[in-house]
Amino acid sequence: MRLSAPVYHLKRQARLLSRKENVPLHEALDRMAFKEGFGSWSLLAAKAAEAAPAGRLLAQLIPGDMVLVAARPGQGKTLMSLELAVAAMKQGSRAVFFTLECMHADILDRFRDIGVDPAVFDHLFEFDNSDAISATYIIEELGSAPRGTLAVIDYLQLLDQKREDPELMVQIRALRSFARERGLVLVFISQVDRSYDASRKPFPDLDDVRLPNPLDLSLFDKMCFLNKGEIRFQSA
Repeated sequence: MRLSAPVYHLKRQARLLSRKENVPLHEALDRMAFKEGFGSWSLLAAKAAEAAPAGRLLAQLIPGDMVLVAARPGQGKTLMSLELAVAAMKQGSRAVFFTLECMHADILDRFRDIGVDPAVFDHLFEFDNSDAISATYIIEELGSAPRGTLAVIDYLQLLDQKREDPELMVQIRALRSFARERGLVLVFISQVDRSYDASRKPFPDLDDVRLPNPLDLSLFDKMCFLNKGEIRFQSA
């Protein structure tokens, strides 16, 4: 059954309904699920997880790949990246989420948004929101990570904000070499420039990635662009 909107949009509508009608969030979620033809939110979330495109993207990745997940705000790029992490963990791989944006509780909520109990993956998932996150930090933290580990970096442009860190191009080249050497998959969440006009083209592309400073985007092997609940995969 095709949903009328992406899961994260339905969850947002449920939160609004919960506040508007002063009902518990779980009740609002179940109401949204009923409108979509499901008996409960948990059933809807589980079905959506089965159909998630992350599994298809993961099947196209190989150890050493650099992946870009790009979209305008509110289009689900964080959820897509977490779905990739979950798909990898279901195959027994480790996953690490590096972020300069989110708190641990936020990510646990995002897991639940996609119908996943984070406790199931306690032994495989690691969250890191250190203020020191940079290419050097990531390489140090993943130095002993087993081959096949998938790491999400949230987000690309924040690696370019500290004056004391090397320029973004240098950091991404270092991470690419490290990923190749260690057999890791690195997934970078990326902003899309506000000049992107969805009325002119249905998906953003590499030309729309926001880059305050120069970066050779051919350093990424796979790209995933999101807009209005739809996804476009692209290989370099």
